[in-house]
Amino acid sequence: MDLSERRQLTRYPMRTPIRFKAMGLAADKSEHFTEALNVSQGGFYFATSAPLQIGMPIEATLRMPAEITGDKPKETHCRARVVHVRHEPYGDGRMGFGAEIETFVSMPGATRWTQIPRA
Repeated sequence: MDLSERRQLTRYPMRTPIRFKAMGLAADKSEHFTEALNVSQGGFYFATSAPLQIGMPIEATLRMPAEITGDKPKETHCRARVVHVRHEPYGDGRMGFGAEIETFVSMPGATRWTQIPRA
């Protein structure tokens, strides 16, 4: 089945800062900074040079847009799992990854995203 056929939630093509770290035994546990390239209530797509693999759990913090929260944009902490990899690297060597959100909790007050270096 094609990935686009499985999507049941609307994806919003927008860039939003993301901070994440891989979890599990094989993970490097370093904190990485990049941006999500699109988001939905159930997941997000992002590009990074971090060594991720399909099935790997990650913890991430990103700003969910008003279209998803139904209110105003909210900084959200979530646990997700890498579900697909785009094998053609971007021009800067990063790879694209899709993550499915397993659990998430909105966090109050989000002003720390003002300057984030890209991974």
